[in-house]
Amino acid sequence: MKPEHVLPKDIERRSFEIIRSELARPLDPKLAPIVMRVIHTTADFEYADSLYFSDDALEAAETAFRNGVTVVTDTTMAMAGINKPALAKLNSSASCYIADADVAELAAANGTTRASAAVDKAARLDGKPILAIGNAPTALIRICELVKSGELSPAL
Repeated sequence: MKPEHVLPKDIERRSFEIIRSELARPLDPKLAPIVMRVIHTTADFEYADSLYFSDDALEAAETAFRNGVTVVTDTTMAMAGINKPALAKLNSSASCYIADADVAELAAANGTTRASAAVDKAARLDGKPILAIGNAPTALIRICELVKSGELSPAL
């Protein structure tokens, strides 16, 4: 059998066609591109029913990207999945501080996790970051603490 050469854009297009055909119900047209991308990334159709969006999430994201924003992730794996050229076109960037030496030092000094210390670093950024947290519960806890105290006000 001879392998067939297929362009990446054609593979992606076909993948999305398959996802649309397999979905049990139609998606909210505004949220569909996000839900479809999550399903494409994870191969988990349950996200069609389990993803939750706050009422102003899309508007907050559009405003943040329109003004240029830093997307801060809790893992280098999550950051690897972000399209940096697309962010650059929006005068935006992506960062992950989990492996930074100053974050490791701060975590050791405070007796916290690097994920928590990375959130502290993100809180010092100019502007309001978008925080994309995947698997660090201590990052979420620290975000909640800083938001509650008024020390952090993320765009999303």
